[in-house]
Amino acid sequence: MARKDRDGGRSFLGFFEWFVRSEVSGSALLLAAAVAAMALANSPWSARYFEILGTYVGVSWAGAAFELSLQHWINDGLMVVFFFVVGLEIKRELLVGELSSLKKAVLPVAAAVGGMAFPALLFAAFNHGGAAARGWGIPMATDIAFALGALAMFGSRVPLGLKVFLMAVAIADDLGAVAVIAIFYTSEIKLLALAAAGALLAALFAAIRMRVRRRGILYLLIAGIWLAVFSSGVHATVAGILVAMMIPVRPRVDPAIFIEEAGHRLERMRQLNVTADSLISDREHLDHVESVHAAAEDALPAGLVLERVLHPIQVWLILPLFALANAGVRLEGDVLEVLAQPLALGILVGLVVGKPLGIVLLSWLAVRSGHGALPDGVSWRHVIGVGCLAGIGFTMSLFISGLAFLDTPLMATAKVGILSASLTSTIIGIVLLSWALPEPGA
Repeated sequence: MARKDRDGGRSFLGFFEWFVRSEVSGSALLLAAAVAAMALANSPWSARYFEILGTYVGVSWAGAAFELSLQHWINDGLMVVFFFVVGLEIKRELLVGELSSLKKAVLPVAAAVGGMAFPALLFAAFNHGGAAARGWGIPMATDIAFALGALAMFGSRVPLGLKVFLMAVAIADDLGAVAVIAIFYTSEIKLLALAAAGALLAALFAAIRMRVRRRGILYLLIAGIWLAVFSSGVHATVAGILVAMMIPVRPRVDPAIFIEEAGHRLERMRQLNVTADSLISDREHLDHVESVHAAAEDALPAGLVLERVLHPIQVWLILPLFALANAGVRLEGDVLEVLAQPLALGILVGLVVGKPLGIVLLSWLAVRSGHGALPDGVSWRHVIGVGCLAGIGFTMSLFISGLAFLDTPLMATAKVGILSASLTSTIIGIVLLSWALPEPGA
C-alpha cells in the first residue's frame, strides 16, 4: 500500500511538473482568471471588483502627482513586460528563426496577413459607418498562449512542423498587431516626448554596445523610455517592443573563444588555489572569478536568456492579472441579443470565420505559387485546425478593444464578442485537430 502511495505520489509529481512546464498550464491559468473575472463582475461583489480596478495609485511630489488606476497600471505598466517578451520573440524569429529568410517567411507571413486582413474586412462589413467602426483591429489578433496551449493538449500527436508553423504565424500576427496599435490607435503624438524616447533608446543601445554592466543604469534608461513613450501619446506598451529591439539575440563572444579563455582562467584559478576564504581576502582571486562570470554572460544570447527568465513571470503573473482586470463584464439582459449587435457579431464572425479562412486561403496561394511549402508532416487538415485555433483572440483582442473604446458602453459588447469568439474557436479547432491528427500510438 505504501509503495502504491509512493507511485501515486510520483505520478502526481510527474503530472504537476509536465503541467507547469507545458503551454497548457498558462492557458489553464489564463482561462481560470477570465472565468474569475466574469464571476466577480456578475456577483454580489461586482461593485467592489470594479471599484478596486478603478482605484488610483501613484506618487506625488511638490504638489505634482503621477497616478493611474489599478487597471491602467496593469494594462500600461505590467503589459509592457508582455510586449517586451513579444518583441524578443519577434526579433529572434526575424534574425535566426522561421522569419529569418524569405524562403522560410513566405508561408507564415502570408498566413498571418490573411489572418489579419480577412477578420478586419468582415468586421468592417458589419460595422462600416457605425459607432463601433473603430474596433476593426479587434479580431485581427491571435492569443499565442491560448492557441499553443490548446495545441499542446494533443501532446506527441502534433507534428513539430505544425507547432512551429502556428508559432511563426502568431509571431508575425503579433508584429502586425503592434504596428496597428502604434499607427491606428494613437490619438495624439507629442513630438518632444517622442524625441526624448528616441534619445533614451539611443543611450540604451550605446550602453548595451559598450557592455555597461551596471543594471541600475540600464533599468533607469528603460524606465525613462517607458515614461517618455507614455507621455508621447503612443501607447506605453510599444516601449516594450522598442526596448526588445535593442537586446542582442546572438552572443557577443563566440562559444569556442569563451571555452578557450575560460579554460585558461580556470586553470589559473587552480594554480592560485582559489577558496571561499581567499575570495574575501585576495582581490586577485575575486577578479579571476568575476572575469569568468563576465565572459559567461557575453557567451550567452541575452535575448534568449531574458525570454527564459520572463516567460514564467508573463505566464503565471502578468497575463492572468490582465485577464482578471479586463475580462470581467456585467451581463445584463439576453446574451444572444448582445451577440446579435453589429460590434459583437463582427468580432465573432471575424475571429471564428475570418481567421481560418484568411490563414488557409493565403497559405494555399503561397504554396500554389511555389514560393512557400507546408512543413514536413503537416497537411491541409492540420492547417485548417490551427487556423481555427488562431481565432482565439483573447489577450490581444481585449487589449485592442480597450484602446478602441476606452470606458464606453461598447467595451462590454466587445468583451462578450471576444470571449464568445475565443471559446467557439477553441472548440472548433480542438474538434478539427482531433479528427486530423493521428491517434496516440498510431
